Amino acid sequence: MINRVLIRLKIIQIVYAYYQNDSKNLDAAEKELLFSLSKAYDLYNYLLLLMVGVTEYALKRIENGKIKKLATDEDLNPNMRFVENKFIQQLQSNKMLLEYAHRQKRTWNDHEEFLKSLYEKIQATDIYKEYMAKGSTTYLEDRDFWRKLYKALICANEDLDRLMEEMSLYWNDDKEIVDSFVLKTINRFDETEGADQELLPEFKDEDDRSFAIRLFRRSILNCDEYRKLINENTRNWDLNRVAFMDVIIMQVALAEILSFSNIPISVSLNEYVDIAKYYSTPKSGAFVNGTLDGIVKSLRLEGKITKH
Repeated sequence: MINRVLIRLKIIQIVYAYYQNDSKNLDAAEKELLFSLSKAYDLYNYLLLLMVGVTEYALKRIENGKIKKLATDEDLNPNMRFVENKFIQQLQSNKMLLEYAHRQKRTWNDHEEFLKSLYEKIQATDIYKEYMAKGSTTYLEDRDFWRKLYKALICANEDLDRLMEEMSLYWNDDKEIVDSFVLKTINRFDETEGADQELLPEFKDEDDRSFAIRLFRRSILNCDEYRKLINENTRNWDLNRVAFMDVIIMQVALAEILSFSNIPISVSLNEYVDIAKYYSTPKSGAFVNGTLDGIVKSLRLEGKITKH
């Protein structure tokens, strides 16, 4: 699940924090990086559990409605389509998700007010109303129903964002990326896989984990070399007045460009320019792009870079 976009972002955050920390303990910082990445995987699983949680809350409301003293006909004969959604039933029984929930003791039961609010928002959507009005549904329709709901009400949900921030400081910048993985998981679900349906692994393969550790260490250990290159290509700037985050972004970018011959330079440049646009100053994207482009051209002329 953890892809290189998220890895790059986490490394920049940890490298930035490393220089703010007086102890400068490289091993401790590496452990913090891996822990931070694992928390992103926690968020992925927890958001999958949210769909189960709101369904279980809805079932609880139905059951409470049946035993009301003045139960209506609708209370006594409820439409069960939402709580009997075939995709959710498969997700509820998923072995990997159940193992995660048991191991981490994760549950949405402590956040019933949020579940109530989310369920009522779901009920108010046309997506829900059209779905509940159908005579019957297939597995694919049930799965697509939750894909639409997730995009409409969970991807951009300020109440959920605030709740996530309260639960973990590590989740502040992760949710948008992790949402894309949850949607990918929904699309991958296959009815024939049943409870054995595989969720996305924490790392796609060992190469990605090695990439994270190697990029982080190169960024720190070769700092003087990268800062010298940045300084030489920003002669019209006082480096002390350049946003520190921009310096860190370029430092990590250079570590990747100079250490990973299998990654095209254009890919690395685009990734770090995008990070600068979103996580630094309004002018950082253009500044980082121009500076890195100048460094790459100089290194090519010197024969220190041969890849494209």
